[in-house]
Amino acid sequence: MKRGILLAALVLPAMAFAQQAYTLKGKVGQTAPGAKAYLDRRVNGETFLDSAVIKDGSFEFKGTLKSPYLVMLTVDHNGTGLAGHGMDMDRRLLYLDNAKFTVASNGNISDAVITGSPVNKEFDRYKLFISAYDSAMAGINKDYGSATDAQRSDTAFTNQLNTRFHAAIDEKKALQRRFISENPNSFFSIVALKELAVMNNMNLKELTPMYNSLTAALKKSPAGQEFYQSMETEKALGIGAPAPDFTQNDINDKPVKLSDFRGKYVLLDFWASWCGPCRAENPNVVAAYRKFHDKNFMVLSVSLDQPGKKAAWLGAIEKDGLQDFVHVSDLKYWDNAVARRYGVRGVPTNYLISPDGKIIAKNLRGEQLDKQLTTLITNP
Repeated sequence: MKRGILLAALVLPAMAFAQQAYTLKGKVGQTAPGAKAYLDRRVNGETFLDSAVIKDGSFEFKGTLKSPYLVMLTVDHNGTGLAGHGMDMDRRLLYLDNAKFTVASNGNISDAVITGSPVNKEFDRYKLFISAYDSAMAGINKDYGSATDAQRSDTAFTNQLNTRFHAAIDEKKALQRRFISENPNSFFSIVALKELAVMNNMNLKELTPMYNSLTAALKKSPAGQEFYQSMETEKALGIGAPAPDFTQNDINDKPVKLSDFRGKYVLLDFWASWCGPCRAENPNVVAAYRKFHDKNFMVLSVSLDQPGKKAAWLGAIEKDGLQDFVHVSDLKYWDNAVARRYGVRGVPTNYLISPDGKIIAKNLRGEQLDKQLTTLITNP
C-alpha cells in the first residue's frame, strides 16, 4: 500500500497582539547528568531550537512572543544529545502561550500534564473532538505494520487498507466541519479550516461559507487574517486567471522568467528533493514530458530545497531523470519567493499554464496530467 503522511496544517492561534512574556516550567522523572530539554519550532521555513539544562528533574524556558505558536518539546533524559536518539525520543507537541504554565510528569514528557495554559487546554479539546480519526489511523498503521510480506503484496489486503484510510480522512473532514460549526469563536476552528484547505485543495466554495460563519473577533485575529489572505491568493490563482509572472535563477544561477515560455503549455511544478511524494510523482511528470515535449509542452520546475542544499537538489534532478526540465530555485525552503507568490502550502503542487499565460488546471497527478494534456494538445 502506498502510504502518505498528511501533516496537520496547524495555524498559530492569536491570543495576544502585543509582545508578551511566557514562562514554561517543566518537570520530568529521573535524568542523567547533562540531560536537556529542547523546544523546536519552524517559522517561515526556518527551524529554531532552544535548549535548557535539566536540574533535579526540572527545567525552564522563558521568552516573548506576539502570539502563541506550536512547538515540539523534547527531553533528552540521558544527556546524549538529540542525534543520539533517532526516532526514539521523548517528546510532545504543545503551544507556547503568553502565560506562566507548567508541563509536569513523574516520568516521560510525553505523558505530562499541562496546567495554566488556555491555548493548550483548547488544543486538548480539539484533539479529543477529532480523536476518532486518530484511532482509525492507529488501527490502519498497526495492521499494516504487523502484516507479512505476502499480505502487503496482496491487492485485496492493500485495497481494504486504502478503503479504511480514505474513510478515516472523510471522517476527519466531517468532524472538522462540525467543530467549526459548533465553535465559531475557537482559534482551532482556524486550525481546522487550514487542514481542510490542504485536504480539499483550497476549495473556496466550501471554505468561504465556513470562514464567514466565524465570529468577527476571530476573523480579525492574526490567524483569521492569515487565512483570509490565503483565500484571496487562491482567488487570484483560479482557473482562467493570468499566471503571475516571476523571475528566479536556474541551476547555473541564470535568471529565468515564466513569461519566457509564452506560446507553450507550461507545467509549473513545485517540488523538493526531500519530498517523498514529489519524488514518487516525478516519473509521471517525466512520462508526460517525453510524450508531449515536441507538441509545445515544457516543465518549469521550482524547488523548495533548503539553504545550502543545492547538491541535494541537483542530485535529485539527476537521479529522477529530470535533466530536460527547466529548474529554478532560490534555496529558501518554504520561503521560496515563487512558492509564496503562488500560495503553495504543500508539495507536490503544480499549475498547468496555457500558451497565452493563463492557468487552465491545478494539481494534476498521474493519469490526470496525461489525460489533460491529451485533451489540450492532441485534441485541441
